[in-house]
This record gives sequence, C-alpha cells and structure tokens, in this order.
Amino acid sequence: MFQSFTETARPDQGPPRLERLRRAMADAGMAGWLVPRADAHQGEYVAPCDNRLAWLTGFTGSAGFCAVLADAAGVFVDGRYRVQARAQVDTDHFTPVDWPETRLGDWLRRHLPAGGEVGFDPWLYTPEQIDSLESALVGSPIRLTPADNLIDRIWPDRPAPPQGRISPWPDSLAGASHAQKRDRLAETLHEAGQRAAVITLTDSIAWLLNIRGRDIPRNPVAQGFAILHDDGRVALFTDPAKLDGTARAHLGNDVTLAPPADFGTALDTLDGPVRLDKATLPLWVVQRLDAVGIPRVWGEDPCILPKARKTDPEIAATRAAHLRDGAAICEFLAWFDDQPPGTLTEIDVVRRLEACRAATGGLIDISFDTIAGSGPNGALPHYRVSEASNRTLAEGDLLVLDSGGQYLDGTTDITRTLPVGTPGPDERAAFTRVLQGMIAISRLRFPKGLAGRDLDAIARYPLWLADQDYAHGTGHGVGVHLCVHEGPQRLSRLSEVPLEPGMILSNEPGYYREGAFGIRIENLIVVCDAIPLPGGDETGKLCFETLTFAPIDRRLIDAARLAPPERDWLDRYHATCRDKIGPLLSGPARLWLDKVTQPL
Repeated sequence: MFQSFTETARPDQGPPRLERLRRAMADAGMAGWLVPRADAHQGEYVAPCDNRLAWLTGFTGSAGFCAVLADAAGVFVDGRYRVQARAQVDTDHFTPVDWPETRLGDWLRRHLPAGGEVGFDPWLYTPEQIDSLESALVGSPIRLTPADNLIDRIWPDRPAPPQGRISPWPDSLAGASHAQKRDRLAETLHEAGQRAAVITLTDSIAWLLNIRGRDIPRNPVAQGFAILHDDGRVALFTDPAKLDGTARAHLGNDVTLAPPADFGTALDTLDGPVRLDKATLPLWVVQRLDAVGIPRVWGEDPCILPKARKTDPEIAATRAAHLRDGAAICEFLAWFDDQPPGTLTEIDVVRRLEACRAATGGLIDISFDTIAGSGPNGALPHYRVSEASNRTLAEGDLLVLDSGGQYLDGTTDITRTLPVGTPGPDERAAFTRVLQGMIAISRLRFPKGLAGRDLDAIARYPLWLADQDYAHGTGHGVGVHLCVHEGPQRLSRLSEVPLEPGMILSNEPGYYREGAFGIRIENLIVVCDAIPLPGGDETGKLCFETLTFAPIDRRLIDAARLAPPERDWLDRYHATCRDKIGPLLSGPARLWLDKVTQPL
C-alpha cells in the first residue's frame, strides 16, 4: 500500500512551536519571519525535512505560507484550501488569510506599522518572489532580511534529507538521449552568448539527464542542482550514494557528479554570463554569484519548454500508460457499483483502487495521494482521507475520486464523480454543467498563440450561467513519469504561456458546495495540430486529443440539458472506451463497461 491514512499534522503542537519561533525571532532582532511551503527546488511536493509549514502550523496542503509576527501569525491559503486550513490550524494562535485576495505586502503593512526586519530563508524564495514583495513594501518601514532558517534552529527532530535511488529512464521512451538534449540546449546558450545555466528544478534535471529518482513521495525526482555549460557538459550536485554503477555509466563522462555541499564552490568558479531563472531558482544562488562578481542574465530554465513539448515517443508511451490505467479504473468502478450504500468507507475506496492499479503489474507509485471525498468531504478539492476523517459512504452522497498512477511509461491523473445510491436533482444539474465545461474544452479548436488564460473561461461558462464556479484552475500540466503537476503549461486565467503541440494538460472543471457535496470530472489531454476543415482559413489551428479513457457516470447526467453536439461527443467517447479498454478487462468488468457506455 503506497498511501497512508495516518494524520501527520500536529496542530496541537502549533502554539508551543510558534512561541519558540517568536523567541528565536527576538534573539535575532527580527520583527517577523516568513515560512513558505517550499524547498530549495521550488517543488509543489516537499520531503518531510522541508515541510516546515506543516511542522509549525499543522496545515498540510500543498500550497500556502505563514507570516509570523510578535502578535500575529497569518496562514495564507488559496480557495482550494480554506476549509482545510480552518480545520487543521489552531485558530486561537494562527489566522487563516484568504490569498491572493489579501496580498502579503498589504498584510505586513497593516500588522507591522512601526516596521522592522522581516526575515526569510533565501534558499526557499526566488528572486521574483522577493522582488514582488519588496515592491509591495516600498515606502514602508519594513525591511526584508535574508537569514539562516529560524525554523531549522527550533526543530530538534527534523528528518534527514531523503536518500532515494537514482536510475536511468529509457531513451526509447524519452525520444532522445541525454547527450542529444544537452547538446541541443547548450547550442541555445552558445547562441545567446551565455556560458552556463544554473538548473534547480528537480524535474528539469530528471528530464535533461533521462534519470528518475525517489526522493519525493509520488514524484520520481532526485533532489539536487545542476550547471549546464555551453559545450554540453553538466555538473550534477546530488549525493553520489544515490547512484549505482548503472546510473553512473548512464550519465557518462560529460556529466560530473559531486555532493550538494560543493554547489556553492562550483558557482564561484563559473565564467559569465550565467543564465538564471528568476522565477524558479533560490535567491541564494544570485547572492553567491554577486558576491564574487560573476556576470548573470535572467532567462528561463532552458529545460522547461522542451520538457513540456512532449516527443512522439513520450506521447505514445503516455497513451499506453493511460490504457493500462483506464482498465484498472474500470475494474474498480465495476466493483464499486456492486457495493450497497453504507457498506464502504473512503479508506476502503482508496485501498481497492490502489489494488486495482497494482494488479496491472506496472505500478511504480501513485502519482499523488488519492482524493476520495464523500458528501461534505467532496467539497474540499484537495481532501486527503485519514483515519480521523474517514467517512462511510451513505445513500445520496456523491464521491469525488481523484487519483493517478506512476508507471515507467507515463503519469496518469483522472477524476470521476460517483453517485452513492440515488443522486438528487441539484447534484445532477451541477454535474451536467461541469460535464458541459469538460466537453467544451475537449472539443475545442483554437488559434495558435493562445494561452491557458484564453481558454479557461470556456470550461466555466455553463457554470457561470447558474452563478456557480470553482476556485481552482481548469487544468495543470502533467509530466511523463515525472511530476503530476508540471509547468509552465496550464489551463488557468493566470497562465500566459502559449499552448504548443505535445503539451499534456488536465481538463478538470468542478463545483463545490461547502458542507454538502463536490463534483469534478477530469481527463488528461494533449495539444495537437488540428486537421484543417473544408472552407476554413489557412491559418493553423490546435486541438486536444483525449488520453484518458474511463466512463463518465450517466446516472448523474441530466441528458435534456445537453446540446446534440455534447451528446454526440459523450457517446463517441464512451464507444472509444469500449473499443480501447474493453479488451483489457476481466469478464465481469467487460460486461459492466458494455452496459454503462451505451448511448444516452
């Protein structure tokens, strides 16, 4: 079993830990301290040793931060986590703050009118983040001060850094060797007159070197740093004990290996100019280079866009992983439909689904902790069931089931909303609106050059007509046996990155009624060149190919609300599910699939 149901947060420990932090602040002469949920690699998921936010506050969500002052401690969370934050932190000592509606700079001005030094760890903040905050504090008496981490000083039993094994990832799946990737990116540096690029994103390093790691649960990456030189050589800084002879041979002579402690010394010896990504690398790197006078230029991590534009072999591998995963989902759904209301708990659901994936023989890990939220728990978009929150599925509930698998050939992510017994009319109406939004994105043809912000509203339109919405993006990027949340591609009103062929995204509109139920439907899609239509203009268009195949529960659909093209899309999708997934199923599951995918 990959997933644990033990509650790891200790909100009861928050007040005494907060008091120790305030004493450390006073000793350091600081009026405030910032605690992000981040590590030196700016990953969404962090190792236990880097989960300082949860250790201090009890909040276990994957996004947020805390600002601690002598008389206030704000826990800043976005719309996905507001209910969770209120439930997990001691609100007598920590105050949940709606973010980004309330900006940190404004909150600090209001709570610290006399000013003072607000400290932060420069390993955990990017130059872009600090520049933005400093701009918000212009004219105030508040000063931002980089310093050694105060949380680490007061965390006596802080876990050790992870030591997961690093292994090669097959060139046949990647579509290019790491030598080819290094040479291609080095050429872009050379053409730009840049001598090197510093890379600190773990998934960028994994992609560049065709390696995978085991340092971060659910994400097959290794913690480390890299320097790509303009001649294609790479210096990799990670614990050498993580690599066996096979992994070292895979890297070859043009990739040198050194422990992370040598990273700073290597920076000191670089020739400039050095490319730095202002949005992703630690401010500490900038400070180190500036201290020795090495010229630097801002530029995007050279791996980000090539990683996002999947090769044909990567897409083919992902298709294969999704078929295997879709069969596991269908085996689970067939079993689920035979269980009467009141006989299953959320933990039962998670265990059975993981067992179905494991039965494929190819499961390496789950791609994130399964979200199995029934009734009011389903209204928490990132709910994680624990032994304390575990709930029995009752008649009339909706179950939001969001899950995925890590396979050697791909990363999957799928959400289905399932009725327990007979669904109510409000639930069916809202589900149908969510489905209409998901279908609208699936059917979309759009001009090249458009970004996620240009498309996000299309998924929301059916909900907006009913004054309904959801407080998360419509879709995130997804890697290939990499992170289930991958940038820079997104379907979000915040995303300005143009979508390009090969980018894989999720398509997951939803609706959440606090205290009652939640709804989300999610497939993964890949951006493709659209086939020209007769009578259309000659400019190129893009479209989406659906990668995920598992039926959408027809019991929740109010078919009268669907337009004919929407009904046609759903019927074609279900027919494709029968054709692609049916041959992979056991006899009972095949009969179930034939039944539930009949035309509306």
